[in-house]
Amino acid sequence: MRGEQYLTKKVQFSLVYDEGRSWVGKEVVIRALSNGLDSSRCGFVVSRHVGKAVVRNRVKRLLREILRQTPLQPGWDIIFIARTPAAMTDYAKLGESVRNLLFQAGLYVGKYEGVRPGTN
Repeated sequence: MRGEQYLTKKVQFSLVYDEGRSWVGKEVVIRALSNGLDSSRCGFVVSRHVGKAVVRNRVKRLLREILRQTPLQPGWDIIFIARTPAAMTDYAKLGESVRNLLFQAGLYVGKYEGVRPGTN
């Protein structure tokens, strides 16, 4: 992912929080909102409840790597909110959790092409 594919401004995050839908897993919560663009943008939220700075940065790196290898539907703003168990989860299990949530949301291109959140 390049810089233009990240949510970076508070206004962008607020819009997704206020108007988007959410899907909840044990390690991660996903909030998504259609953005009308040709690409999807992602944002990451890892609070202090997850751990100290080293742990929070590790969780963000893992999430970014998982998303780099996961094909997403274009045209969505997606926020990944890490929950406390994400700090103690390994890469494979965290990846499986994220992909399952993306599958439920209809944002995972590999399994659920063409289905949009809210239509199923």
